[in-house]
Amino acid sequence: MKRKEESKENILSVSEITGFIKQTLEENFSDISVIGELSNFKAHVSGHWYFTLKDSGAQVSCTMWRGVNNYVFFTPQDGMKVIITGKITVYPPRGNYQIDVRSMKPAGVGELQAAFEKLKQKLAAEGLFDEQFKKPIPEFPSKIGIVTAKDGAAFQDMKSIAARRYPLVELVIASCKVQGEGAAEEIARNIRLLNKQNDIDLIIVGRGGGSLEDLWAFNEEIVARAIFESDIPVISAVGHEIDFTISDFAADLRAATPSAAMELATPDKAELSALLKEFSFSFNERMGRIISDYKTGIRKIISSYGFRSPQDLVNRKSQLLDNLIYRFQNNLEIKISDIKNRMKLLESKIEPHNVENVLKKGFTLISQDGKYITRKNKLADENSFEIKFYDGEVKIK
Repeated sequence: MKRKEESKENILSVSEITGFIKQTLEENFSDISVIGELSNFKAHVSGHWYFTLKDSGAQVSCTMWRGVNNYVFFTPQDGMKVIITGKITVYPPRGNYQIDVRSMKPAGVGELQAAFEKLKQKLAAEGLFDEQFKKPIPEFPSKIGIVTAKDGAAFQDMKSIAARRYPLVELVIASCKVQGEGAAEEIARNIRLLNKQNDIDLIIVGRGGGSLEDLWAFNEEIVARAIFESDIPVISAVGHEIDFTISDFAADLRAATPSAAMELATPDKAELSALLKEFSFSFNERMGRIISDYKTGIRKIISSYGFRSPQDLVNRKSQLLDNLIYRFQNNLEIKISDIKNRMKLLESKIEPHNVENVLKKGFTLISQDGKYITRKNKLADENSFEIKFYDGEVKIK
């Protein structure tokens, strides 16, 4: 009887055993570091990250809460090998355990390089790096927007170079973080803000040198797409000459350094001054040749026969004009006389047929009802009619 009671006391409920496991795991695994490969990575709309960490023999679920994951400087991708730190937690309703992740970093530079190549291939396949979409860089920009940290050495270098090379240009700083959590989002946002202004001629995006991790914000997809979608030409200037980032491929022009970017963006006032001097000298020389040529031509004209005897030339032209007037008047008089003669001839032919002359010879005109009667059968005997003589009319009833 006693053995049966003891046996029942050793039986645990599901909640009890899960509670013991939860306490044991969370007390003994409160601060751990684990290396593994990312799988099924999902960034939830809430801002939390859910993913699986796995190796060849096992896998474990992981959660990284919003706010904590802001400190991750890169965008995790499936297949990337990472080192995470955190603690084991147990979710009793399902009896599952997971790692509550507090930090994440790539397991070596090779992982970042692999992520770089993967994103580069993806964006290249979409056409973001195609030359046909590259916009020309303006030769004489009036206003340049700069996306970088305003307190960084890169911005100070660009300011001094602009002042030395082309003092006429105006610089608009869109200050942002250039590394660490949220840097990529700030860079992309500032590129879009500058595009909303209607007076920016060129945008320079960049920062000074650093490690691959320091430059990683410029390898993020969000930055590459913001550069590609910019209506304003963009120069990418990240790190040193040996550093290449995704933003370099997406930009309209890549500069080796921020200082080099400002030199590419602005004309050199010394070169402009030399060009103006050369133009001025060339212009004066050319104008001198033109004036000399005109002088020579004028001298030839003045020394010609016409200019030596100007009055003779005027007299000849006047005589020619008199001859033309005489010929014109003579021809006009002949024409008028001919027309008068033709009119007289026509009058002589028409005059015998004048009605008055015919009546004068003894002929008469008979009219009835307002019409002349030219035939006997057209005369109505019962109506009155008129007879017109040369010296008057008679009405017959």
